[in-house]
Amino acid sequence: GIEHAVLHLLYARFWTKVMRDVRGDFPGDPDRGLVRFDEPFSNLLCQGMVLNHIFSRRSDKGGIEYFWPDDVEWLHDESGRPVGCRSKTDGLPVDYNGIGTMSKSKNNGVDPQSLIDQYGADTARLFVMFASPPEQTLEWSGAGVEGAQRFLRRLWACAFEHHATLTAAPATREHARLTDSHKTLRREIHAILRQADYDYQRKQYNTVVSAAMKMLNAIEGARLAPSRETTEVMREALSILIRVLYPVVPHVTHALWNDLGYARAHGDLLDAPWPQVDEAALEQDEIELVLQINGKVRGAVKVPAAADRAAIEAAAVATEAFARHAEGRAARKVIVVPGRLVNVVV
Repeated sequence: GIEHAVLHLLYARFWTKVMRDVRGDFPGDPDRGLVRFDEPFSNLLCQGMVLNHIFSRRSDKGGIEYFWPDDVEWLHDESGRPVGCRSKTDGLPVDYNGIGTMSKSKNNGVDPQSLIDQYGADTARLFVMFASPPEQTLEWSGAGVEGAQRFLRRLWACAFEHHATLTAAPATREHARLTDSHKTLRREIHAILRQADYDYQRKQYNTVVSAAMKMLNAIEGARLAPSRETTEVMREALSILIRVLYPVVPHVTHALWNDLGYARAHGDLLDAPWPQVDEAALEQDEIELVLQINGKVRGAVKVPAAADRAAIEAAAVATEAFARHAEGRAARKVIVVPGRLVNVVV
């Protein structure tokens, strides 16, 4: 908890300032101590507590014996409601003490080694990081670990679906001849990359994983005809996805980086440059706005990205949805929220 973290911070700051101020026969500047900086950390992130079920039994002498959750089974009545629990070892009743902070003294901690042995280190890392923001309290549950493994299997299958074309074709950058479908995929990938960059900076690793999942969905959902342009767009998209996921699942991404030929072009993944958002990829010739009639969503209307207010109003009242719901009445007022919606009041 925060009390624990603050004490570590206190000790570290104390010894940093000692080494800064100490004088002696040290190499370097005699007017400075062992270190040349004043603070050991740029900020303090207090991790949230991880909670788990607590089971215990009071002995005849008044002592309390705690049981590991995996060593306890629940008892249920005829309707399926839990009515108690007992030890799997001796079959005797055990008291349920609710959910509390994981503690070695209460035998309710979870050893990640069991997850690593069954699913692999990357699956365990992905599962833990996706479970909750690091500063929030987390109630432990192993129910999502199989979902994390399925995602990594999808990533692997998607990468090797494009393995032959990516490794055979030379890398080029011919974005001028991209079709609308190519541009749509690039726009999705770079828009998600922008959000992932922001989430990494604020240490929201669960939404970074979510961003990677969105990227994979976009790549899998793209229906692009085989062509040199398709190969280049897929090469770029998978390259961005692998680099975004690398801090979370380093082993799988390292293997894919090498197998797909990125290492030959950019060097080892550890030293590869972080992907940069291409602002040109985010530009759109046409945008879609939510169409509301009297405040209720009735559809959408597409307008040129550079359309002014008058053009958006004209496009909204010209839609079939407006004609159907206005029932012959004229528009009394049109409210435009740029980039988001247009509301026609009749």
